[in-house]
Amino acid sequence: MDTIVIGGGQSGLSAARALRDAGLTPVILEAGEHPTGSWAHYYDSLTLFSPARYSAMPGQPFDGDGDHYPHRDEVVDYLRRYADRLDVEIRTTTRVSAVEADDSGGFLVHLEGGETLRAAGVVAASGSFGNPHVPELPGRESFTGRLLHVADYRDPKHYAGQRVIVVGAGNSAVQVAYELAGSATVTLATRQPVQFMPQLVGGKDIHYWHITTGFDSLPPQWLARIATGTLVLDTGDYAAALEEGRMDRRPMFTGFVGEHVIWSDGTAEQVDTVIFATGYRPHLALPSAARGPGRPRAAAAGRRSVGHPPGAGLRGPGVPALVRLQHPARRASRRRPHRHPDGRLRPVALWPRTACDRDLSPTGSRSPQPRSVEAGTPLANHAQCRPSPRSPSSPCGTAPYRAPGRRPASWAPTGCPPSGEPACARRRRGCARSPN
Repeated sequence: MDTIVIGGGQSGLSAARALRDAGLTPVILEAGEHPTGSWAHYYDSLTLFSPARYSAMPGQPFDGDGDHYPHRDEVVDYLRRYADRLDVEIRTTTRVSAVEADDSGGFLVHLEGGETLRAAGVVAASGSFGNPHVPELPGRESFTGRLLHVADYRDPKHYAGQRVIVVGAGNSAVQVAYELAGSATVTLATRQPVQFMPQLVGGKDIHYWHITTGFDSLPPQWLARIATGTLVLDTGDYAAALEEGRMDRRPMFTGFVGEHVIWSDGTAEQVDTVIFATGYRPHLALPSAARGPGRPRAAAAGRRSVGHPPGAGLRGPGVPALVRLQHPARRASRRRPHRHPDGRLRPVALWPRTACDRDLSPTGSRSPQPRSVEAGTPLANHAQCRPSPRSPSSPCGTAPYRAPGRRPASWAPTGCPPSGEPACARRRRGCARSPN
């Protein structure tokens, strides 16, 4: 097999589309009965906090008004239709138990039941829903009330009249606490005060402003300085519920004793249910592939864009490319996304990394633009691939770089007629490549 994609949710389907468009033949392995990832298992009232126009995946918009916020069931139906139109092989009820690098430069993918598949590349898009994180707290194992993770929460009817604590300061924690507050006595237990961000600014959703202003394209180190904590999108209802006392917020408790929780001030309170909305952890460990020539690399696909490092490349026989994935529903990009010539963000970009893996710009910085080389041209004959000190003789500020190997014959340039101008200038005009 060319490439195995582990997981059939939104990340796995997006990865398969990128690989298919690159001329490869991906196979998706999905543990569930349908290629919808974990969406069917989320709580009943879940709605996206990004409008439909900013939540769609490559090549297929959501139905209906682009400004509405899709419900969980809409997302499930959308993913099923997306998978049906993808035209790649999808094996459902196929669970992967382990992945290891083999001696031939590829991967061995072991399935539950004993079968082993061999592939040149692997994309791990298994997500983390199957591995919810519950922090260790003193007395947790002996707590006599009900303790669960938000992954197991469905609706508020089972908690009517109860004393409930929801642990967490993110969107899920606040949404579930707000929903429960209509029929139960609810406290949000957090380590820091909840930070709200307005959902609408100037009559438009915040995602519109993030994209229009370019905020979504800021480097991660800049975003880390601006957003110093977890932000909860709010139309005003959540903050109002806290201010009006329909639910309250207290500093995180320190442990359990019997049916009680022990608050930070030392007081004990009897509690019926504690719901942890404390996130998830990766559900599939990938091998640490060697980084020497010819060694494979496993890619991890998730709700955020995946760069390199920690490992978003697929290197091995027949897969000389770096795959970068960005799910549009979560456009907090960790690197600059590729843009079309008209300036629109391109959600999935693919470009080679075997030789020309550096920018050709005067500054010598990295660029997300694809390279343009005549089809079949040996990479060893392609110059100006790596940055070097600026030179008057080099219009791009780069010096020639030679590397062994050839571009796959399936690649051909589009929108880049042969010319004598430097490659960097051709790229600035929007030159891109696509499969034959």
